[in-house]
Amino acid sequence: MVDILRSIGVIARSLDSISNIEFKKYDLTKGQYIYLARIYENPGIIQEKVAEMIKVDRTTAARAIKKLELNEFIIRKQSPDNKKEKKLYVTKKGETVYPILYREEHYSNEVALKGLNASEKKQIFKLLEVVEGNISENWEYVKKGNKREY
Repeated sequence: MVDILRSIGVIARSLDSISNIEFKKYDLTKGQYIYLARIYENPGIIQEKVAEMIKVDRTTAARAIKKLELNEFIIRKQSPDNKKEKKLYVTKKGETVYPILYREEHYSNEVALKGLNASEKKQIFKLLEVVEGNISENWEYVKKGNKREY
């Protein structure tokens, strides 16, 4: 059973590496494309929610988001309801790059699922949703300072 998580890890690292290489020409590096896509898909999201969505710590998210801001892919706007809160939005430059990210994601899905019929694709999706939910629970548990018992 350990092989399942190893396979998932290999898949994730391979796709991340491919994306980092392909998106370098757009000045997107080290997984920044994921942040840009999530901000585009959730206009007005706050940095903390992006970190939760991607399952990274706040410092990692802050660093990536700051680089996106410096490269003018996103902007921060003061929340009208909460003076401490800054909402994130994609700029025109980010809007131009997003369709490329979207096409790459769909292409990678096609490549990954090649050879599977519709029923198998649905089944693998459902199973991975369960796995993701289980891991998300553990991530939240550990993030709150708890220790897992092996």
